[in-house]
Amino acid sequence: MNELGQAINMGGQGLLGVILILFIVWLLRTTIRAVKEYDRLVIFFIGRFRSVRGPGLTLVLPFVEKAIKVDMRETIIDIPSQTAITKDNASIGIDFLVYYRITDPELAVTKVEDVVEATGKIATTTLRAVIGDIVLDDVLSRRDQINDVLRVKLDETTERWGMKITTVEIREIEPPRAIQEAMNRQMSAERDRRAEVTLAEGERQAAIARAEGSKQSAILEAEGQKQSQILQAEGERQAQMLRAEGFASALKAIYKEARDVDSKTMALQYIEMLEKVGSSPSTKFVLPMELTSMVQNFASTMGAAAAISNDGNGADVAEPDAAREALPQ
Repeated sequence: MNELGQAINMGGQGLLGVILILFIVWLLRTTIRAVKEYDRLVIFFIGRFRSVRGPGLTLVLPFVEKAIKVDMRETIIDIPSQTAITKDNASIGIDFLVYYRITDPELAVTKVEDVVEATGKIATTTLRAVIGDIVLDDVLSRRDQINDVLRVKLDETTERWGMKITTVEIREIEPPRAIQEAMNRQMSAERDRRAEVTLAEGERQAAIARAEGSKQSAILEAEGQKQSQILQAEGERQAQMLRAEGFASALKAIYKEARDVDSKTMALQYIEMLEKVGSSPSTKFVLPMELTSMVQNFASTMGAAAAISNDGNGADVAEPDAAREALPQ
C-alpha cells in the first residue's frame, strides 16, 4: 500500500509539473508579442483603451490587458452585385470593389463593431443613392465619375471610423435584357452609320484626288503645249532669220555679179526669156513694164550686129534706126 501511494503521489507531482510548464509557456506566449510591421495592437486595460503598440516586441499583461490586432495595409472589399434603380427608372445590377486602409487603429476598434462589414453596408446604400440621381445612359458611359462620387461619399462616412477609402472601381454593370437588346440594336445602327460615313468620306477623298489629278494633268498638258508653241515659234523665227540671211547673201552676190553685166548681156537674157515665153502653150502672156526698154535694147543690139556685118559688105546701117522708130513708145 505504501508503494502504491508513493507511485500515485509521484504521478500527481509529474502531472502538476507538466501543467505548470504548459501554463508558463502559455503565459510567456501571451505576454510577449512580436508585432509585424503592418500590424498594430490596440491595448485595453481592464476594459479601457490604453494604447496602440507595435511594431516589434510588445509586452501584454495577461488577465488585465487585452490586445486586438489591426491590419494597416490597404485592403479590398468585394461588394457583390447590387440592384439599383436609375433616375429614369431602369433597374440595373452593379458590383464593385472598395479599396481602403486603416489610418487610426483606435477609432477602427472603438467606434465601430466591425469596420469592414460596416463599410460594405454603407457602400451598398451609397451606391443606390448615387445611381438614383443618374440616368441609365450616364451610368453606362460615366463610370469614372461615378467611381469618384462613391469614393468621396464613402470617405466622408468612414473617416470617423479611422478608415481612408482610397479607390472605388465599378467592375460590372448589367442592365435588363430588354435594354441590352435595344443597346445592341443601337450599336449595330451606329456601326452601320459609321461605315456609311467612312465610305462616303473615302469616295469624297477619291473624287478630290481624281479632280486634283485631272487638274494637274491639264496644267502639265497646257504647260507642255505652251513650251511646244514657244519652241515652234522660236524655230520658225530662227528659220526665217536664216532664210532672210540667205536671201540677203544671195542678193549681195547677185548685186556683186550684176555690176559687171552690161546692157548687151541683159539683152541676151531678154531674148532667152522671150524664147521661153513663145514656146509656152499658154494663150495668155504677162509682159513686164520694161518691155519697151527691152525691145529698144534688143534693137540696139541687133543694129550693132548689123553694123559690124555691113562694115565689110557696104550695107546701109540706117535700118536699126528705122526699126527703133517702128517700135511703140
